[in-house]
Amino acid sequence: MKKTFIFVLLTVTGLINAQAFKGKGDTKFDIAANIQNGGSGIRLSSDFGLGENISVGVLSSYLLSVSKDDLGNKPDFGDRIDLKARFNANLGNVFNIDEKVDIYPGLDLGLRNFGAHLGIRYFFTDGFGVVSEIGVPIAKYKPEATGFERLNNQFTFNIGASFNL
Repeated sequence: MKKTFIFVLLTVTGLINAQAFKGKGDTKFDIAANIQNGGSGIRLSSDFGLGENISVGVLSSYLLSVSKDDLGNKPDFGDRIDLKARFNANLGNVFNIDEKVDIYPGLDLGLRNFGAHLGIRYFFTDGFGVVSEIGVPIAKYKPEATGFERLNNQFTFNIGASFNL
């Protein structure tokens, strides 16, 4: 029941609203595929504009496809999920790029590490766009992580869609 509730909550949250960053009061939601060593899954993020070029948000990812370990074990729910708080510097208008483009470097603090990310969004219309983001851990909470502890604690690549409903 707990897994179903979290999955439904994340899916509904991700489908509510998204748009290119326009400044204070702006909100965007992304749904993306999460690809990393040993697994792939789904990632949902939401960012809220605090100023002209600053936003904060939350991110959740869940690994759907995960490789078994050397003993044939599969990871449990806690090994597959990650939750992060984010801070972004939205630089699309700083670089004087097309207003449909948003480039955003940022920092994130999660259940497994403190990390950094770099992303770009391109909106075809006010309601639909694509997003791509890479993330790297800066400081791992368990530097000597082994087995499934390495999941959600490594370089990640995400590609997906943004919606404005």
